[in-house]
Amino acid sequence: MTFRAAILAGLAALSLAGCTTPSARTPNATEAEIARAAYRHDGPASITLYTMINNRSDAGAHSSMMINAPSQRVIFDPAGSVRADWLVEADDVLYGITPEIERVYERAHARETYRVRIQQVEVSPEVAERALRLVQDYGAVSQSRCTVATSSVLQQLPGFESVSTTWFPNNLADQLAGMPGIEDRVVRENDADDKRLAIAAYSEELASQ
Repeated sequence: MTFRAAILAGLAALSLAGCTTPSARTPNATEAEIARAAYRHDGPASITLYTMINNRSDAGAHSSMMINAPSQRVIFDPAGSVRADWLVEADDVLYGITPEIERVYERAHARETYRVRIQQVEVSPEVAERALRLVQDYGAVSQSRCTVATSSVLQQLPGFESVSTTWFPNNLADQLAGMPGIEDRVVRENDADDKRLAIAAYSEELASQ
C-alpha cells in the first residue's frame, strides 16, 4: 500500500467510526447557557485523552479530550457525535461535565465494536486553563480532523511540546503513553453498536426525574 493510500484508508476509517458529518451539528449554545452549565470538579487540574479503538481491527477511530481546569471542566469533542438536547455544546466543546455526564460520554463510546483508551495526566492549573482557552478558541472541527485538532491543542501546552500533529488516534495515544505520571486505562462495554442508544437511555432517565 502506498503512503497516499494508507492516508486515505485511515481517513475513511475515521469518518465511519468517530467523527461526525457536518449535517449532524447542532446550533451552538448561547453564552448564557454555557455560563449556567459550567461545572467545577474538585479533582486536580488535569488533561484526559480519549481514544476510541475498533475492537476488530485495533484501528483508532476518534480522539477527544477532557480538561479539568479550576474554572470549569469541559470535553473537547472535535467533530464528535455525542450530542443531545441536555448537553450544552458550542463549537465542539461540551460544557457541564459532571461525573454522571463523564460516565455517559465514556459508555456511549464503549460498545461491542469499540473500546475507549483513557489517559489522564495531572497538570498545573495554569496549563489546564490555557488548554481550556485553546479549545474554546479552536472553532468547530471538520469531519475526520478530530486527532489533528486534539494533537494541535496539546502541542501548544507546556509539558506537551514533544507531541506531534497527527491524523491517527492510536499514534497520538502512543505519544502520550511515555509521559511521566500518565494514568492509562481501557473501558469496554458489550452494548449494541449504536452510541445513540446510550444517549437515549440517559435522556429517558432525565425525563423521569
